[in-house]
Amino acid sequence: MPKVGMEPIRRQQLIEATITSISRYGFADATISRISKEAGVSTGIIHHYFGSKDDLLEATMRTLLQQLRRDVVERLSAASTPEQRLAAIIDGNFADAQFDRPVIVAWLAFWAQVPHVPELARLQRVNARRLRSNLLYDLRRLLPNGRAEEAATGLAALIDGLWLRASLDGAENPATARTIVRGYLAAQLGTAAETVA
Repeated sequence: MPKVGMEPIRRQQLIEATITSISRYGFADATISRISKEAGVSTGIIHHYFGSKDDLLEATMRTLLQQLRRDVVERLSAASTPEQRLAAIIDGNFADAQFDRPVIVAWLAFWAQVPHVPELARLQRVNARRLRSNLLYDLRRLLPNGRAEEAATGLAALIDGLWLRASLDGAENPATARTIVRGYLAAQLGTAAETVA
């Protein structure tokens, strides 16, 4: 009989083992057997807590999304101006814990599965809408609506692109990524100021 209170600990252990296995072997080869070995448990434990590999993969993506949301919300709580809030969103997307090699590889693997797995596609749509909504909320306070839309699209694309580049190049440098995206934001806000002047 499992110990009381063990379920959240065991589920987190299996999710971390899934991230590591995807990073080492790729999405398709991150088998239940490899994940269970990485976690140091039997394959039956995975089925007990998650039911199937697909359920475990979905739970892993949800966990990554929840951590991303916490990283952004934590920074937003300390921000008061629109500029500070936008910087908080950027910094949260490139938090050190998020911009870690196994996590980056896991994100890329999930993104690659989005066209084929409806539940992962739904989670990605929610994440993309949340990012865009967060960006637009403050950009609209600083730019005319059309410019705010363009800037939000550019910022979201740059964030995603830097993640993709990091996963392909193996060059994870969250400080550099934050600097690049903040520079793009400053250029967008500077261009808007010049247009108004």
